Amino acid sequence: EDELFFVLAGRMRIETEAGTVELGEGALHVVPKGVRHKPSADAECLIMLIERKSTLHTGDVVDARTRSLTDQLHPA
Repeated sequence: EDELFFVLAGRMRIETEAGTVELGEGALHVVPKGVRHKPSADAECLIMLIERKSTLHTGDVVDARTRSLTDQLHPA
């Protein structure tokens, strides 16, 4: 699914195979379905992320960071 990142405060970047997008406060970026990406920030950055609840946040990789939908909706 597509993912929309909207920066509420701070700065962040989204790295993809096609390049890196730098986002500041008030900016938004849509990562199309199927595009591998790595969002990061050097300092605190507040974002609003809009995606379908079925989006697999670690893609096809299952590792220590992978959380089930139940865990995401009902954090401990």
